[in-house]
Amino acid sequence: MHGINSFVRSDSGRDTLVVWPANTDDLTALLTEKALKIGGEALLGVGEPVTRFSGPAKNQFVSIAERTVGALNEGASLAALGISEEAAERLASQASTIGRFLALVRQALIRNGAKVRSLMAAEQFRLWTLVIAGNEPEGDVAALTRGGYAYADIDRLMTATNANIVADLKKQPDQLGILGTVFDAKIIHVDMMTALAVSRQYGDTSLHSEMTELGMSTSSEPKAIERLLSGELGLLMGGNSLGLRKRGGKAGSNTLAAFESLAFIATKKDGLLNKAIGTGLQEVGLINSFQTERELGTEYKYFSDLYCERPEGPIRLEMMWRKSTSRAEIANYVLSKLGNYGRAIGLLT
Repeated sequence: MHGINSFVRSDSGRDTLVVWPANTDDLTALLTEKALKIGGEALLGVGEPVTRFSGPAKNQFVSIAERTVGALNEGASLAALGISEEAAERLASQASTIGRFLALVRQALIRNGAKVRSLMAAEQFRLWTLVIAGNEPEGDVAALTRGGYAYADIDRLMTATNANIVADLKKQPDQLGILGTVFDAKIIHVDMMTALAVSRQYGDTSLHSEMTELGMSTSSEPKAIERLLSGELGLLMGGNSLGLRKRGGKAGSNTLAAFESLAFIATKKDGLLNKAIGTGLQEVGLINSFQTERELGTEYKYFSDLYCERPEGPIRLEMMWRKSTSRAEIANYVLSKLGNYGRAIGLLT
């Protein structure tokens, strides 16, 4: 108290407000008495010596928690972390203070994560969806993700499509939110030029044979390395944030025609294209090894397009090849994958 008194009387403390929180009436009375004896009005001012604050109203608890959680988790909502609006309100009714409510929220989040991880004893799944389409839908991908690490935004996905999968998943909103977070679900745009360059540079003889039949070039493309490393997928695999996403230049007619042929191959033999991407990622050092059509290893038989081994653990890539796509179609695709993975581990019914 003497130290504070000396400080507020100094030049440095002249324009400084010192706040000393006290959480009991006895402590408040003791501090007030000592402050009056030591510093008088210099310490307590000329008004009331104590300002009482009882905390925010209970009807503000959930909105405060939403903003707090969002600030700490790349803009994620409580629902995206597995706490529905109804569950949040129930927790709020059990808490007398905002501190107690936030503690209950934290406990619920820990339980949610532990629940899903307990169902994934064999492998901690990481689910990334690659969107590769002729209309270059990077804006739609950005609209369905949050933060610089392209996390799938469950709330936006659910409102972007009216497909049957949404009605089904809305019955289990808590579990779906948990899945998106624990699966490290991301949605990543891969541009046409990168897809074409990778197919030419890293495609095997089977893929090149398909490309040749459609009149496509299969000559080597050294720029494939740079495109893989500098694209969204390469940045994220390298542990980097995407930063401000910029729309690429408009593709020419030759590029569009070539990609349409690639998309046609994907309709019947997408495994050849997926293998080329896996080979490219391995060649540039972003992954150690890969497998196509790898089973999840659960009772529910489901296969991932591309299984990539990395030192920090595997990533399962689901490849959305399309001649053209939309925000609703991307949302439907990602939600369907989350639903399949959720059912595979037994979290969704």
